[in-house]
Amino acid sequence: MAVQPFEEPPLDCPRCPRLVAFRHELQGKYPDWSNAPVRSFGTLDAGLLIVGLAPGMKGANRTGRPFTGDYAGELLYSTLLEFGFAQGTFRADPNDGLRLVDCRICNAVRCLPPENKPLPVEFTACRPFLQAELAVMPKVKVLLALGKGAHDQILRALTVRPAGSYPFIHNRLHKLPTGLHLADSYHCSRYNTNTGRLTTAMFHDVFKSIRTVLEEPARLRT
Repeated sequence: MAVQPFEEPPLDCPRCPRLVAFRHELQGKYPDWSNAPVRSFGTLDAGLLIVGLAPGMKGANRTGRPFTGDYAGELLYSTLLEFGFAQGTFRADPNDGLRLVDCRICNAVRCLPPENKPLPVEFTACRPFLQAELAVMPKVKVLLALGKGAHDQILRALTVRPAGSYPFIHNRLHKLPTGLHLADSYHCSRYNTNTGRLTTAMFHDVFKSIRTVLEEPARLRT
């Protein structure tokens, strides 16, 4: 089956006035940074879609690749390499040649929000991109939410109700009415790892669960 094209938000996306103003401010301060909606990383025929909340200031907003350039990416990409979801060497540089395998990464909000806190109206404005992305991923089986914010936005994008039937719990794997699995993890941020809320072992446990779903026979997933 041919994978249909997915239209990413334009680099000058006008949907969210607050985010546009912040983008323009940073373009003036840091003209060498990407300072644009961050495009997804990985192919559309992946079985795993990882969904973060929004780009980080000195990470994806600077480099233009999800989770690249900040601590969260160090833990995420080392884990993807460990579990066979990536090949190559991660150097926190979008030109490092790293390749994702059966995996794709995006954010619920594609532009950098002030203080890393998107507003509800910004989630709503950006949600059509996640919905459109999911619609053209024919092989996706597992959605990994990095944090409760991403968890909530995935459920809204899929119009899963009641959302309260699928609570955010670290390393919980939900079977959704759509047939997809929603995996939950605390966000791989420096704050969460420094405070011990998330350890490398805990993060790896999430990917062990994901591997189990992706590798089990199709008849057991129905």
